[in-house]
Amino acid sequence: MFTREKTTRAKHRSDERRPGGLRHVVRNRVFVASAAALFAVGSAGTASAAIIATDDPTAEEQLAAEIVADAGSADRQWDDVATMESILPEKAEAAPATAQSDPAEVPVEEEEEPPPAEAEEESSGGSSGPSVDISAECSDYSGNQAIGCTMTLDAGWDMGEFGCLVDLWNRESGWDETAYNSGSGAYGIPQSLPGDKMASHGDDWETNPATQIAWGLDYIDGRYGSPCSAWSHSESNGWY
Repeated sequence: MFTREKTTRAKHRSDERRPGGLRHVVRNRVFVASAAALFAVGSAGTASAAIIATDDPTAEEQLAAEIVADAGSADRQWDDVATMESILPEKAEAAPATAQSDPAEVPVEEEEEPPPAEAEEESSGGSSGPSVDISAECSDYSGNQAIGCTMTLDAGWDMGEFGCLVDLWNRESGWDETAYNSGSGAYGIPQSLPGDKMASHGDDWETNPATQIAWGLDYIDGRYGSPCSAWSHSESNGWY
């Protein structure tokens, strides 16, 4: 009995010495250590204990146990690390779109009314002839004759005197305020010679019949005393 047990132990040691036998033993132990590390569900200490749960662990098994224990300790250390915030820049929120405002109303420029003709003449320093409101007594006349009738009555003469005036100026100009005598240079309804004499009664003497009539009545009054006297002289002499 003693001889057989001794022989068995000697054989076991002999197998360990053999190159192939030693590799087989180491491979088995490494496999056990790896299995313990992979399937241990407990703490790192439990995994380490599983690795070295052999009667006489080798140096490689001791090293594997220490690595597993360190790994377990490291895992617990990461539990205490605060969650790292993202280092990527935050995307700025787009500003809310503003409602499009209505287009501004363009003020409409009001057209300025032209100033009256009289105001223009005053600003230029000129003067105009008299304005005439036609008399009711002169309703049988029209145009320049209606103006002449009204002004004759305003001068203090009657309708008979105006009848003489009608005949006189019919001969001279036909009551045309633009009548011009190329032979003498006389101009206008009363045939003023020269025509610019009538400027004493208004700067519009060339175009305004009332200005011409006012000048003609003053001329007749000063030279003949009345329209009928002027007509009589014209009948006798062919001019007045």
